[in-house]
Order: sequence, then C-alpha cells, then structure tokens
Amino acid sequence: METEVPAILRARESIAPERFTFHSSRMRMTHVTPEQLRAMDADSDRCAVELSDAHVDVLGYACLVAIMSMGLGYHRTAQDRLHQRTAENGAPAPVVTSAGALVHGLHTLGAKKIALIAPYMRPLTKTVVDYLTHEGIEVLDYEALEIPNNLDVAAHDPARLPGLAKALNHSDADAVVLSACVQMPSLGAIEEAEQLLGKPVVSAAVCTAHQMLRALDLPAVAPGAGHLLSGAYAEAPPVRQSPAGG
Repeated sequence: METEVPAILRARESIAPERFTFHSSRMRMTHVTPEQLRAMDADSDRCAVELSDAHVDVLGYACLVAIMSMGLGYHRTAQDRLHQRTAENGAPAPVVTSAGALVHGLHTLGAKKIALIAPYMRPLTKTVVDYLTHEGIEVLDYEALEIPNNLDVAAHDPARLPGLAKALNHSDADAVVLSACVQMPSLGAIEEAEQLLGKPVVSAAVCTAHQMLRALDLPAVAPGAGHLLSGAYAEAPPVRQSPAGG
C-alpha cells in the first residue's frame, strides 16, 4: 500500500491535474497468522482516528486477508465502523478496504470467474477463495505461495508473477488476480501479465487505487496499471457507505 498506491497516483499525475499527499498509520503484524490478523484488525480504529487528525479525504485499509479472515462480508462492517470513527473525530472521510475494493473491482470488470495468486499459507488463501465465492465470484484456480513472514511477502520478486499466472487454469477466467495482497508487489507486472494472458489482470492494490479515486469522485484512470485503470471504468460507481451513526 505504501509503495504501489502512491506509484499509481503519481502516474495519474502525469495525465491529470490533481495532486495527492499520502499519509499512513500502521497496524502491527509480522507473521500472517489468524491470531496476528485479528489483533491487527482490532488496531484499525486507532489508525483511522490518527489519520483523520490530518483531515485526509479518503482512507485505505491495507490488509486484505485481515478483513476476510474476520468473516464473510466483513469489509462492509469495517468500512462503516472506521468511517464512523473519522466522523466522531470531526473529520469524516470515506474508507476503502482492499478486500472490498478487490470484490468491487472484479464486479466492475464483470468478472464472474477468476484465477488468483496469493502469498498466504494455504488455509488463509482458502479463506480468500471462500470470501470471494460468497460475493458471487467463482475462483477457478489459485496459487498459494505460502510465505509466512510479512517482510518476505514484500520481498517476493514480481517478475515471477506472470509465469505463475500463466500456469494457472485461467482459460475460462474473466480476469486474473496477480496479487490478492497489498503487501506482495505486482504493479510492474500487471500489464505484462495482461499481454501474456490476453485478459484483464488486477491486484488488490490496483483495485484499492481505483476505489479510492472513485470515493474522491475523481476519474479512476492511471497509466501502467492495467485494464481496470485504463479509463474504461473511470466513472464506475463507487461503493457508498452508510452515514456515520446511521
């Protein structure tokens, strides 16, 4: 989140007038386990309040599997709760979760069947598959890279991803998720993978950037980030949250 989303927004600055600042507050996690993910999510309220001190215009919750491991459909609960925290702090801002953004991005593409790559251990990757299935997205095939350490996830070479994606059973897929995790880098490989596979390729970070731009009521377009941000879905409807306190 701290590298690829800013990179997407900087690329957008080369073709559009808006300029962005980027602020972050961290929920601690070192190993991607259910226990640490639960503790991480419990810390999200603090982060939302801290960031709203800066009167930011949109917040992005950067851990996809932390949301998905909390139960089916939980991204809606988290988004509304954290939005309310910002409102209580006198600086209401929309909240985009990477989990909700991936769901919404795939629906925006009209993708009913997908294949995906995730860095998680197999049981957590199955949690992601089940979550997407619950949201009406069929996962035809997936690759769990089983990288337990969060820093090792960040160090995974994105150049490997197109080849891994090609090895998936993707022939009937409407789209491929190159990284179902905002921690595993993939931005530099998105367009290469699209050319290799001949279909839309997204990542959790690309979908998050798309939804953050739409939450700002800005056209969701950025060069070098694949079909979702090509301009074809620049005016796609954003996810609207419940009014704080409602």
